[in-house]
Amino acid sequence: MALPDPKPGLVVRYDYLWTHEAAAGRDQGKTRPACLIAATDPAVRPRYVVLLPITHTPPAGDTVGIEIPARVRQALGLDDAPGWVIVSEYNIDEWPNAGLSPLPGRPDTFSHGFIPPGLFAQIRAGFLELARARKSRSVRR
Repeated sequence: MALPDPKPGLVVRYDYLWTHEAAAGRDQGKTRPACLIAATDPAVRPRYVVLLPITHTPPAGDTVGIEIPARVRQALGLDDAPGWVIVSEYNIDEWPNAGLSPLPGRPDTFSHGFIPPGLFAQIRAGFLELARARKSRSVRR
């Protein structure tokens, strides 16, 4: 049951905690796919990662998301419903962490695979643009 190396673009199952849930006092969220956007140096302990949620809910209001094309969802083994990587909020957590879970029906697999490079570049650019403008929200776990 080895965990994958935390590399940008990796999609894992993670107990993502939305900022509104954290503000309401919750400390656990719903297990969902999440895209790893960044990881600290592997030589530094503890190692931290930044995770973006993947959701079926279309972005609205000040929420910003990048839609995942159907062919990418299929290649990652996600369901057929439309999905978005939300780039306007994120979780910061240690790696490994208790929020990681195996894929349904696959107890030894913790990763869906990687977002393709072109799509990941769009996700990264959207995330960085909002972070630089201080228009993103975070939860440190």
